[in-house]
Amino acid sequence: MPTAYDVPADILIKRITEELKKEAEIKPPEWSDYVKTGVHKERAPIQEDWWYIRAASILRKVYLYGPIGISRLRIAYGGRHRRGVRPEHFAKGSGTIIRKILQQLEKAEYIQKKSGHGSKGRVIVGRVVTTKGHSFIDKLSAEIKKQIPELERY
Repeated sequence: MPTAYDVPADILIKRITEELKKEAEIKPPEWSDYVKTGVHKERAPIQEDWWYIRAASILRKVYLYGPIGISRLRIAYGGRHRRGVRPEHFAKGSGTIIRKILQQLEKAEYIQKKSGHGSKGRVIVGRVVTTKGHSFIDKLSAEIKKQIPELERY
């Protein structure tokens, strides 16, 4: 059965976005029209459904790299912070947006919190995909692979 590893990320994220729009638990808050996605951005996103696209992208990242926490996701969605005539530096993405999306995905039962002990006695806390989330992404991946015959070589 095809998984998220077997299909291109952009096609999978589009399909997940379409399905997440049907979910009652995943809705953009009213402040999402005005907020920037990070300190390194100059303006708010232009796309109407950017919240669902980000939620789909985060769900895919948790599927591939889980257990993963907010800090790692902030790094993944960060970018170059331009500071005028001074050299640019890296800036992390918005933690509030990521946190709210993760909470909504938890409410929809696609992901869950996981904690455990890693090497050197460290406590690892992060999110992992649930069985419902796994089957959701695998089902969409199988549909994509069936629709596009060129993906046999992918």
